Amino acid sequence: MLRIEVLFPELSNLYGELANMKYLKESLSDAEFIETSYTDEPLFLTENVDMVYLGTMTEDAQKLIIDKLMPHRDRIRERIEEGMNFLITGNALEIFGNEIIEEGKTVTEGLGLFDFVSERRARVRYNCLYVGDFDAEGVDTIRIVGYKSLFGFSRGSAFEKYPFARTCLGWGINKDVKEEGIHYKNFIATYTTGPLFILNPPFMKWYMSSLLGDSDSEPAFYDDAMKAYECRLEEYMAPGKGWEY
Repeated sequence: MLRIEVLFPELSNLYGELANMKYLKESLSDAEFIETSYTDEPLFLTENVDMVYLGTMTEDAQKLIIDKLMPHRDRIRERIEEGMNFLITGNALEIFGNEIIEEGKTVTEGLGLFDFVSERRARVRYNCLYVGDFDAEGVDTIRIVGYKSLFGFSRGSAFEKYPFARTCLGWGINKDVKEEGIHYKNFIATYTTGPLFILNPPFMKWYMSSLLGDSDSEPAFYDDAMKAYECRLEEYMAPGKGWEY
């Protein structure tokens, strides 16, 4: 039986990102889902789980979660190197970098597991539609669609070394590059929200297949989800239809 740990759901459901896990539950009816609250110790630190999920949160929640995980960062690094599956969406990505710079001066130390720095300004909101190409060994390129709504961007060598996607529409991890997110071993982190699984059934199918070791597995409602995905992708890529501000 697959064991999937959802970290701190009471703090990491901005933009409804926990719907990623609701959809995964619909698609993996036999899996065990463990919701670890902020007051509990994460299970993946001491036991084997098949996947760890952490979603978008407020800036105050970022600081709380960094404080919670900081004593365990060496163990988290070990788990990543061992190949444990992590899916990190939205600004949860920033927790895993070196630091978060606020308003050009205030610094919050991150876990330092990947080489990058995040910068944000609370009075500026960056929004865009997103399309990018995801590549994984043994499968054709998968086109990712979604949204971004951010107070700032990240910069660093991690994105060039281990990109999750190559941007076709919208911004990469910042406005100056095409690389978006991190894909290192089985660790995936991306600013893209949607929720990611619901908007991207081809990616969801690939992810499920990698968890199960079964390339024939399909997400729930796959045919309908594919129709919506194809319409969305066509609309995003039509001339003049993409937006950013």
